[in-house]
Parts: sequence; C-alpha cells; structure tokens
Amino acid sequence: MRRFLLGLLIGIVAVPLAVYTYFALGLAPVATAAPDMPFERMLAKKALQVRLKKEMPKDVPLPWDEANFTAGAQTYIQHCAVCHGLPGQAQTAIARGMYPRPPQLFKGKGVTDDPPGATYWRVANGIRLTGMPAFQQALSQTQMWQVSILLANAASLPQDVKNTLATARVP
Repeated sequence: MRRFLLGLLIGIVAVPLAVYTYFALGLAPVATAAPDMPFERMLAKKALQVRLKKEMPKDVPLPWDEANFTAGAQTYIQHCAVCHGLPGQAQTAIARGMYPRPPQLFKGKGVTDDPPGATYWRVANGIRLTGMPAFQQALSQTQMWQVSILLANAASLPQDVKNTLATARVP
C-alpha cells in the first residue's frame, strides 16, 4: 500500500510538473505555423462540443426567407468573409496566416450540417485560441441569426443571394 501511495503522490506531482516544464522551457509551439501541441485539437474540439450541446439555442427566432438570407449575406461579407471566404474566391492572406486555419464556409459542406443554433453560439461567443472573435458586442442578435441561417442554407440559397456573395469583395 505504501508503494501505491508513493507512486500516486509522484504521479500527482510529476505530471503537472512535466506540463509546467514543457511550457516554461518554451517547448510548446506558439507560432501559427508550428505543429499542434499534444492533444490540442482533441481537447479543444471536445470542450467546444460539450459547451455547444449545453448552451446553443435550439429555436431559430427568424424566418428562413430571402430577406434574412440577403441581410445575412451583407453581414457575412462585412464581418466574416475576410477569414471564412466567399464562394469561388481564394482564401485571404489573413486566413492563410491564422492557426488553426479558419474553415472556408462556402467550400465543401461548410457548416450546412450544423444546427443554426451552433453557428449562432460560435458567432456570438467566439472560440478561444482560434482567432474566432465574439460578435455579441458588435452585431445584433438578429444579424447573428441572419448569418447563422445563411450558412445553414449555404447549399440551397436563392440565386440573388448567391450572386451577392459571389460578386462581393472582402472589405
């Protein structure tokens, strides 16, 4: 029993000490071009998934109509496109220099498979350690919902909204 307690005590002290030493000696990658830290993606993804499940709104308070898609497109162009891109356009230098790289929301499936409440939560609160800012102080709830439903329907937007996005330029 004595050996077990000694091993447990060493483990309780050694693991935090090793983690502290890893950071204190500057071994942790901190540059955006550096590789991931051990377990970084897994832990960050898990924490975000749990928080989203617990806090994201379940109901969308706006109709999914062309007026809201158009308004969402204007907000997206102004505040989101510099990092998350526009349809048919190359990724910006800002996005290429970020770590982790922001998803290009109009390439592939984007966030069309996410519930709009999950996108709303991300827009409102941001995501720590990713460069994704919180917009709850800069945008109204209506604007954040408009962007969220725009992205949830990115694959099936009305042609006028697609044209607005495709011909826009990043501010």
